[in-house]
Amino acid sequence: MSTCVFVDSRAPRPTSEGKGKEAAPPRRGGRGEACISQPSGPTAIPCRREKELLWQTERGPPCPQHIHGALVAVRLAEAQPGSSKALGRWSVGLPGAAGWLRRMKEEAGGGRCWLLLALVAAGVVCQQQEFNRSIDNLAVILRRVWVATGNCLYELEPSLEGPLPSPSCQESPGTVNKLLLPFGEGDDRLLTCWTLPNGDCYQHRLRSSNETVEWGHRFGSELVSCWERGSAAGKIYKADSNWYLIVATTTPLHILQPGCVPRTEVMYIKEETKEVAESRLLKVHANNSLYFVDIYQWGRHFFFPYYHTNNSMDPLMVITTQDLKRHHLQGHGYGQTALRCARGTKILSSSWIELSKQRVFWVGIFGSAQAGSTPSSTALCIFDLTQVLSSAQGCTFKDFAELVPSHSPCKNTTQPINGSPSLSRSDLTSVYATVVLGKIVLFLGTEQGQLLKVLLDENMKPDCPNILYEIESETAIFHKLELDPVNKDYIYLPSVKKIRRIPVANCSKFISCNGCLSSMDPHCGWCHLNKRCTLKGDCPYSNNSENWIDISYGTDKCLKIYITDLDRGEISMTAVVNFSGLSKRTSTCKVINTKTNKIICEEGFSDLMNCSCHFKKADLTDKVQVSLISGSWNWSEILEFDDCSFNKMCEECHNAGCIWYARENKCAASTVTCKKKLDCGTVLNASNGKGTMQRPKFMLNASIEPMWISILGKSEVIVTGDNPTVSNILVEITGTSSCKPDVIPVRNRNGTHMKFCLPPSRKEVKNICVKADGFECSPPGLLYYVSLPICSKIFPDISWMSGGRNITISGRNLNIADIVIVSNEQGVHLSNFTCRSDPCNFTTIKSEKGTKIVNIDLEIERKRIACGKLRYGPDPKFIRFELTTDMEPDLELKIYGENDNFKILRSEIEVYLSHMTDEKLRNLTFTVQNITKTETFSIIHCRAKWENNFPTSKFDKSSVKIYVKMGNLDLEVPSKLPSYPLLYLLLFIPIAILVFSVPIYMTRRKSKQLNRKLSEHLELLEFELRKEIREGFVELQMEKLDVVDSFGTIPFLDYKHFVLRTFFPKSEDSSSAFTEDTNESLSNPGHKDESITALNALICNEKFLITLIHTLEKQKTFSAKDRCLFASYLAIALQTNLVYLTHILEVLTKDLMEQSSNIQPKLMLRRTESVVEKLLTNWMSVCLSGFLRETVGEPFYLLVTTLNQRIIKGPVDVITCKALYTLNEDWLLWQVSEFNTVALNVVFEKILENEVEEITRNIQVNVLDCDTIGQAKEKILQAFLNKNGSLYGLQLSEMGLALQSNAQAKELLDIDSSSVILEDRTTKLNTIGHYEIADGATIEVFKKETDLLGEEYSANHRHLILPDSEAAKDIQGVKHKGKQKFKVKEMYLTKLLSTKVAVHSVVEKLFRSIWTLPNNKAPVVVKYFFDFLDAQAENKKITDPDVVHIWKTNSLPLRFWVNILKNPQFVFDIKKTPHIDGCLSVIAQAFMDSFSLSEQLLGKEAPTNKLLYAKDIPQYKEEVKAFYKAIKDLPSLSTSELEEFLTQESKKHENEFNEAMALTKIYQYMARYYDEIRNKLEKERGLEEAQKQLLRVRYLADEKKKCKWN
Repeated sequence: MSTCVFVDSRAPRPTSEGKGKEAAPPRRGGRGEACISQPSGPTAIPCRREKELLWQTERGPPCPQHIHGALVAVRLAEAQPGSSKALGRWSVGLPGAAGWLRRMKEEAGGGRCWLLLALVAAGVVCQQQEFNRSIDNLAVILRRVWVATGNCLYELEPSLEGPLPSPSCQESPGTVNKLLLPFGEGDDRLLTCWTLPNGDCYQHRLRSSNETVEWGHRFGSELVSCWERGSAAGKIYKADSNWYLIVATTTPLHILQPGCVPRTEVMYIKEETKEVAESRLLKVHANNSLYFVDIYQWGRHFFFPYYHTNNSMDPLMVITTQDLKRHHLQGHGYGQTALRCARGTKILSSSWIELSKQRVFWVGIFGSAQAGSTPSSTALCIFDLTQVLSSAQGCTFKDFAELVPSHSPCKNTTQPINGSPSLSRSDLTSVYATVVLGKIVLFLGTEQGQLLKVLLDENMKPDCPNILYEIESETAIFHKLELDPVNKDYIYLPSVKKIRRIPVANCSKFISCNGCLSSMDPHCGWCHLNKRCTLKGDCPYSNNSENWIDISYGTDKCLKIYITDLDRGEISMTAVVNFSGLSKRTSTCKVINTKTNKIICEEGFSDLMNCSCHFKKADLTDKVQVSLISGSWNWSEILEFDDCSFNKMCEECHNAGCIWYARENKCAASTVTCKKKLDCGTVLNASNGKGTMQRPKFMLNASIEPMWISILGKSEVIVTGDNPTVSNILVEITGTSSCKPDVIPVRNRNGTHMKFCLPPSRKEVKNICVKADGFECSPPGLLYYVSLPICSKIFPDISWMSGGRNITISGRNLNIADIVIVSNEQGVHLSNFTCRSDPCNFTTIKSEKGTKIVNIDLEIERKRIACGKLRYGPDPKFIRFELTTDMEPDLELKIYGENDNFKILRSEIEVYLSHMTDEKLRNLTFTVQNITKTETFSIIHCRAKWENNFPTSKFDKSSVKIYVKMGNLDLEVPSKLPSYPLLYLLLFIPIAILVFSVPIYMTRRKSKQLNRKLSEHLELLEFELRKEIREGFVELQMEKLDVVDSFGTIPFLDYKHFVLRTFFPKSEDSSSAFTEDTNESLSNPGHKDESITALNALICNEKFLITLIHTLEKQKTFSAKDRCLFASYLAIALQTNLVYLTHILEVLTKDLMEQSSNIQPKLMLRRTESVVEKLLTNWMSVCLSGFLRETVGEPFYLLVTTLNQRIIKGPVDVITCKALYTLNEDWLLWQVSEFNTVALNVVFEKILENEVEEITRNIQVNVLDCDTIGQAKEKILQAFLNKNGSLYGLQLSEMGLALQSNAQAKELLDIDSSSVILEDRTTKLNTIGHYEIADGATIEVFKKETDLLGEEYSANHRHLILPDSEAAKDIQGVKHKGKQKFKVKEMYLTKLLSTKVAVHSVVEKLFRSIWTLPNNKAPVVVKYFFDFLDAQAENKKITDPDVVHIWKTNSLPLRFWVNILKNPQFVFDIKKTPHIDGCLSVIAQAFMDSFSLSEQLLGKEAPTNKLLYAKDIPQYKEEVKAFYKAIKDLPSLSTSELEEFLTQESKKHENEFNEAMALTKIYQYMARYYDEIRNKLEKERGLEEAQKQLLRVRYLADEKKKCKWN
């Protein structure tokens, strides 16, 4: 007698991956535990046990991945009716997917309704959050999850539920987070480190009330790499009541990134309140590039795993010892050792395991530098840190320069546990290790988006990984994984822009208590109350050890069922349980047929621990449920009897139509893919044949086709190579190293190749080899198991009825599909093709019987996957063509056709011309240039060149035929003027009679009509002229401008950028070198650069500097540009010594007066022809910067803002920037037609940057119907700013507009398919009027992909200024249709005056802020310099007061204020448009006219720019004279007052500029004219010491240059 005992001595082995959950249970033994036969009798009854359907539906809706998996399973089941075993072989990512889907269908009675039950039964809630940018870092702190993406930091609930909260963002937009470290008492503080600016770290305090971050102060600078791809590993520890940060980071020297300075320092110890000392840092060799992966602390040792980015050596582990007294690094390096893990040269991820204080292990994922993916591309190795310490001891280091292979003092290497990688796989990316119930659990992430779970046994050897979850889009898993800080039953799975919360185990796949507890998964246990294998948190009353039991109990607490064949047609079944919680003293055994609910057997017993039941073997025709009932406790198991499992021998198995598995020595049902019967003798001989001698390799040149297959397997794979006729051939497939390989026999073979089938498997890269008796395995080849193909797009998705159109299918893994099937809606097969690549292309066939829609399906292993639909439309129709032949040597052709929805491309059309010449048919092929659309038809623009043998003189248009070929279509285009000779002849006679009979009548009639039209036209012109003049008058008298006074914070530039823009107005890029940080004064004797120090001392020699400037100015090659640059360099070099600079200015000005006094003193300081004139401008800019910012800045910014508001109030042509409202006649837009204001109701989409509820998102905005969409966007953004006082979170290029109409949204674009093509082939930009948007229309603002082209347009675009012919059409009045309006520029000159009136008060306020003395006090430098000019005029006996007035005007208004008024971008952080520049030029001209002493004689022909302010100038002149007189009447300044002011200004701007760079520029001029300068010094007396200094500077500079070359 045989007994079948359900003790499940092994864990099920998954065979196929799934979407979202683990793979299905193993193929052998069917669904459940192993059926172990014990030879106690002649026959063993086959058995299969399944758990009854008990599902947990209260946990929320299933994941999309689960739904997808269920749908796939449904398709598979429906594709093979009656084959329920097919589902048993297929895993769709749900717990026990195949079995429970099959049971669901049976219990629901079939039909479609069972799918709904299946989806509800999925039982896993999809908890996830998605971000705008990729995840850069992840940390779990204080029961919160912190995620860093880009420059923002998010704080999430552990459950990941609720909307995405508002992030806290850094100011630097390009920064990336490198460290998230908790510290403080109870981890109440958080340290965040970012790449920009300068690798800064910030300390934040976490508030305990709501546990949100409170942004704090900077912890330190240059602590982490400033390179976004640089490495950083750090940890904070406490000692002596202080917190210390130890960090390892690298920024390679070859990196060129804006704002990032490479450094050689790689390791720091930073105390919380102190700078990093030299003894607390280590440097790396200049040519060395390291990457630090992580940091771990064990005792007093810090472990830093790292690798070399050039993949030149094994990764290493650097160990430093914690110095608890001085916290120094230098001299405290414990050692280093290489980490040998297969061929790995880099570390992808790491974790560590602490079994006890003495047993600590480090786990690393290692990657190789080899190109391509192989089964051993990545490896997991485990290292004992005790061995690592021992190996590193003695291999000490003083500096990281020794970590370069050529400098390394020792070559110690540490081997992993068991001497080899614990696990190898093709695509590992991340690892997280933990210990549960004393058992080590590893969670692994892959590049294909899978989360794997691996259990280590007592020998630290892993089992075959289980797939916990798979991301459908197959995005790579982030290198860092973390457990839920609140519920350890969940782990966070970050990937690209998403983070998901996943259960740590798929306990529900184990359908019995024995299977659950013998799986050795420490997260799972058997819940007796629910009769399911669950996580502890999913079982009610799980703290009761009798209700929820884990693996530590073993299988003693489980129900055991013994089935005995009594060999008399009867079966004895005994159920035994070891459970102490039973209170009743009786038990009952019950066996029920699950399909008919017929009770087969029911018997009661007094024994609480077991019961038995006897029934006939004939009753076992289907599934039966066995129950042991005692009081309220009920154990139920489902037994499924399988005919295949009856057979114990290979031949018996085949005779029953089943498959014999030689490796397991068992019989089972055949699979879907591989179901060929095998030769039992062949299989046994091939699988058991083992020899002790070294065998030759079989098939040295084997090739396999195909190499890419789906997870369904492949029914036919072909192998070609040497020795294909050898018998007993097997194929061995090896994937993940800890999983058993598949051994598959070859089905058939011939002299050139052999065939076999591949079973379903999990997604990964595998090795495949061929072997036979007496041979070793052939050299392995690669086999790629990939997911099922997915179609993402079919383009174009429409074809014409005649077919022949090229269609492209985009998607993933399309090349593994066996065939692509095209069928109609009734399922009738129309055509098929094969995809050889991804994307896949095919040509449409002709539509039969008016088919309008066809289905495209992918077929793989006889399973169909829907791809999409393709529509058919009527064939295109062409109306006529126009051929132009007078453009020799070019021919131009326009083909007019009816509008359609095909979106035809130029490449799809072939156009050719056919023409009879000299009785020969000649063809000419055209090139399609463009395809445009109008409201009525589409136009194909073509062009061709005359051929040499094409006689143009004999060319007759009437004989030309034009053909268009598109796919299977070949159409002749009708001519514009069809030729009907006979009809012409019949019509000629009556037409001739009419022409000759009524000439007099027609002449008289036409004369009257012309007179009437001329009169009407003159009346219209007169009417339009009167209307325009009257409207201009009314606007001038009545209209006012609503100026926004509260424009927020004025965007002033900082001091150094203001100075650089005024000093170097045309070379801002090159001037950036002067803004580099410098913290060391040039006056410091210990300055590092001796040559710069000497040069600075020489420049501070007054006599030398004056002589130098005069000598340079006498050189013919010292141009005006050189003089300006030299003056600017000198002003920067003497920024911190303004007293000395002012003295030099005095001397040079006096010298200039001596030069100009004899000729024309009024011309002095008028131009910039000398160094002193530019120096005066720079000096004024430096000394008046504070006055400009405090007094003049606000009215100046108000003027710019008011001008901009006035300009955009009327039409503005975006191409030419001309506007209707302007101050400058040159920028007047007078060609504009009538325009109207349109009030829009704008709704702003809620984005991440605008989560504040107080912000108004529904705003009414007024635009013009002639505004382009881009102009409307600008006005909408400005309205948002005015309404809310803050900017909207989208840039102009990111912002899209959509018109809401009838629940539909239409995107508004400047250029789209509806844009009008003008006759000169330019495109007219779309406007608000183009889209016919009415008052009150709703416009939605949404975020779109950034437009790389921005708002720039080419010469091929038009807006308001149109060609003459088009302008005539555009400005036709509705009332006077067909009559052109009369327009001349002079009609619109009143617009200049109305604009002037609108901004007049602002202009006067600005002018008076400049020439009015606040509190009767003038700026110090103005008073000083004006008194200086008065004194010099008196010394030179100049009695003409006009001379001094002109000197003052040239020195202050002309040299400084006009420069500022014309360039607001010098003062504010704004962009000056060309139109604003034109308006400011008019204002600046009026400003200078106010300082002029001459009277302006303006006539009728005077320019409008002068006439505009002609009446205001006299009043301004009087105010200017009063201004000059008031300054003169003020008390004179003492020398001490002036020097005190200059000294304060110098101190205020210390270290703003790189003075050494300015001195270097000055020396370049000195070196260029060195001989001339030296000769001048030799001739001058008292400059002997200066000569010596010059020689020393020359010597030091030459030595410095030599050092650079060396």
